[in-house]
Amino acid sequence: MKFLLALGGAASLALTAGLASAQDVVRLGTEGAYPPYNFTNEAGELVGFEIEFGLELCARAGFECEFVAQDWDGIIPALLNGRYDAIIAGMSITEERKQRVDFSQGYVTTPAVFVAERGGPLMELTGIDETLAYIDDNGLSVGVQAATIHLNFVEQELPNADVRIYETVDLANLDLVAGRIDLAVADLSGFEPFLASEDGQDFALFGPRLTGADFPVFGEGVGMAFRQDDDALREAFDAAIVSMKEDGTLAAMTTEWFGSDISMGIIQ
Repeated sequence: MKFLLALGGAASLALTAGLASAQDVVRLGTEGAYPPYNFTNEAGELVGFEIEFGLELCARAGFECEFVAQDWDGIIPALLNGRYDAIIAGMSITEERKQRVDFSQGYVTTPAVFVAERGGPLMELTGIDETLAYIDDNGLSVGVQAATIHLNFVEQELPNADVRIYETVDLANLDLVAGRIDLAVADLSGFEPFLASEDGQDFALFGPRLTGADFPVFGEGVGMAFRQDDDALREAFDAAIVSMKEDGTLAAMTTEWFGSDISMGIIQ
């Protein structure tokens, strides 16, 4: 299992003892339902890029770590209530979330995309303005995950759309297949397993790929989230992230899980 790979050689990967905070065991909150970032396999085990990545970070920072699964819509409240010490769950760094939590530097970035059934008029759309206008003017039904930047985007840019909100991206995909919604919006990496599956063979991307450069709601990449008074813990993980960027481990790990290097450079 991939998430076990980071356990080997932990002692040799650890940084100096001064990097670690006073904590010996760090609990990491993750959704467990957002492949390939984090998901639950058939054996009920948490796996994915962020499980392997998180374990590698903990090894370099000298921490023993435990993962805690948490539904997405309650993931920040559970952090603030002390259920775990940090979030590592494909969370985009946005100004709205910065009001409640502090972030590590970003480690990966992927665009938001639209998906619909092949062969329809949506497949002809390419530009941002024409895509948004067509969806909104026709009041199309749009599936999107609750409590996400994608929901914020849809609510801001598609006021006349019929917005359908789902607990997970997988549930939105099921309604796409059943024909109950016209399209869905999510992160590209969140759609890729669906599009590669038998159920997703009749569906495809359309329109533009959207980033924070287009709409600030999409944020500044994906980072770990911490309580605002946990500076030492955040700094320890930041140092480990920089270490993985410097030696190429992060680039290799993202290539393994996402099929290409989506890692972000060092943020000074």
